[in-house]
Amino acid sequence: MATKRKAKKATKSKKATGAKKATRSKRKTTARTSRGRAQDRARVAGGQDYEVAYEGKKTGKKASAVRKAVKKVGNSRKKVTRKLRRG
Repeated sequence: MATKRKAKKATKSKKATGAKKATRSKRKTTARTSRGRAQDRARVAGGQDYEVAYEGKKTGKKASAVRKAVKKVGNSRKKVTRKLRRG
């Protein structure tokens, strides 16, 4: 009896049973360098509330002033900080 069951299971195809083969995408992993992070930290994203709040807290200014500074001088963190300190 046991041999008949095994024979039946062996003849069923995966397609007929609905079983899917788990596949992994073969995506190349790129080396993560510190350059990307450094570039990100050197910028202030005016649309990100937490970045605006951090810059405002650091300089003692309101979030609206930080957003205005980003629009005026660009998103460079150095330039934004300099603009906010000057007034």
